[in-house]
Amino acid sequence: MTYYHLFGPVPSRRLGVSLGVDLIPFKTCPYDCVYCECGPTTRLTIERGEYVPTDEVIRELRAYLATSPDLDYLTLAGSGEPTLHTGIGEVIRMIKDEFPSYRVAVLTNGSLLPDPEVRRALTRADLVVPTLTSASEESFRKIHRAHPLVTPEEVIDGIVQFREEYAGALWLEVFIVPGINDSDEEIAGIARAIERIRPDKVQLNTLDRPGAAIWVRPASKKRLKEIASAITAAPVEIIADLPSRETVGSFHLETSEFILSMVRRRPCTLDDLARITGLHRNEVGKYIQYLLEEELIEEKTEERGTFFRPRHRDTPGESN
Repeated sequence: MTYYHLFGPVPSRRLGVSLGVDLIPFKTCPYDCVYCECGPTTRLTIERGEYVPTDEVIRELRAYLATSPDLDYLTLAGSGEPTLHTGIGEVIRMIKDEFPSYRVAVLTNGSLLPDPEVRRALTRADLVVPTLTSASEESFRKIHRAHPLVTPEEVIDGIVQFREEYAGALWLEVFIVPGINDSDEEIAGIARAIERIRPDKVQLNTLDRPGAAIWVRPASKKRLKEIASAITAAPVEIIADLPSRETVGSFHLETSEFILSMVRRRPCTLDDLARITGLHRNEVGKYIQYLLEEELIEEKTEERGTFFRPRHRDTPGESN
């Protein structure tokens, strides 16, 4: 069977062996985040709808899960904001009713959590991970370039309300963009919001793959540790400190070697590699990050986008 809405399993440092469920056409989202690994948003919207047929997604999931795959999570994420899909609750219910041994995670930017219908749709998920980058309007706009009707105050209020209604695990992703939301004042505002939200865990994250804006750079480990110490209302996990994806069960060394062989022939973009391998962009991105961490490849931004090429560490004059 050909799967159009499933991808992976993906080796995830945060979620282990994760099967992705993609409910949204490529880059449809209420945000146009400067750090998004999928690139710029092509449809900026807060309008919910059945963006892909719900029955097709359910049919694919039934066929795949009938083989009893070994998974840590079924993760609703992918090419856009999954809560835009009006059938997300139906998809979650089917999984929990028919395949209750599998855990369901939802990765969301949290922009639609002020909507009671969205909150109700997620109640049966085992894990929900909203993103919070800022409590201030200025930095929120700079980072998310969000739909004009989405405000940081309403997003925080929606996450707070969801926490009160939701019995599952709530992890909060805090994404740091140096120069925008990493000042002491910005972190104090985020920490106050976390006190209101009361998540089970905070995952402190920063850029690990090329984002939509070429100027975005990762925060240093030193600064991440300083920020972690300023957040006291919940346990903090620094994503950069988690084990390499190579230790995740769904990591396939032959896939990383194939990608490396492709960029050795000629520099490739993420989209090039997705077309060549037939893998979802998110899945390719995980292997790209592994190869970057291992210093086997490097990135170079050109007019057509960010290209990956082998890293020649021993060649004089080659950039490191």
